[in-house]
Amino acid sequence: MLKRLPFLCAALLALAACSHDSNSDNSAAEATAPAVTSTAPAATAPAGTVSSPATASTAAAASTAAAPAGSASVAPTEAPADTAKPAVAAALFVDTGKWVEGKNYFRIDPAQPTSHPGKIEVTEVFSYGCPACNAFHSTVDRIAKSLPSDAVMNYLAASFRPDENWPMYQRAFYTAQALGVVDKSHDAMYDAVWKSKELSTYNATSSGLKPQEAWPTIEDAAKFYAKYGVDPKEFVAVANSFSVNTQMKRADDLMKAYGVESTPTMIVNGKYRFTAGDAGGYAQSIELTLWLVSKEAAGK
Repeated sequence: MLKRLPFLCAALLALAACSHDSNSDNSAAEATAPAVTSTAPAATAPAGTVSSPATASTAAAASTAAAPAGSASVAPTEAPADTAKPAVAAALFVDTGKWVEGKNYFRIDPAQPTSHPGKIEVTEVFSYGCPACNAFHSTVDRIAKSLPSDAVMNYLAASFRPDENWPMYQRAFYTAQALGVVDKSHDAMYDAVWKSKELSTYNATSSGLKPQEAWPTIEDAAKFYAKYGVDPKEFVAVANSFSVNTQMKRADDLMKAYGVESTPTMIVNGKYRFTAGDAGGYAQSIELTLWLVSKEAAGK
């Protein structure tokens, strides 16, 4: 079992991505990925990252998708609730040749519209059911806190692993967004899936998936969100509404237009995408994100 592997091996596995390919070797193994810590093995290249071909329609066909209404801003939850995010000055753009297009990051063609006019959007494509996203999400919190005042953090929930219950997690995210509690519950949802296991699709004491009839449902998610003042019946009703169904469809279309093949994937202003593997690690992902934000701010 993974918990018996040396620390370095566990750290490498935690950097792996969740792929479109339902037969990917990392699907079951990653279920036991270690809980994320405040300091990830930043300098270690994520050798386990998977980049399998997308199985959905091509990005060209998806480029006609609506503006990214399926994406959502989430306030980082590690800072005290009564502490406002300080304004961060944008770094001057300097191209030293360290970051190479086509290697460390990839251009999205055509570029996709963003939903925050006047702001540079940074979006994480994720799923609560993705163990690699669980390992990466504290890094995303650091990215959110590091953004300059002219940038904003977004989240786009993926559903491309129905074999691991991702559509339910996607539905829960957009329902929480509609009810105004996603900012308070985002990190806690990861804990509910990967620490307490109350919303886990995986077995708590052994590797592998639970029987499908034992998977958490949207009603189970509603009980979780009751901790944040949401009536469970209202949560279920909103979850099954036309509005949330539309948001889920738009999120799927936008992910295809981005050309996303695995999670977590970072998107900068609808123009660039990369994974932690492309960047070279967790710390490098923060550095690359801020570099691409400065590139956008400079109009380069």
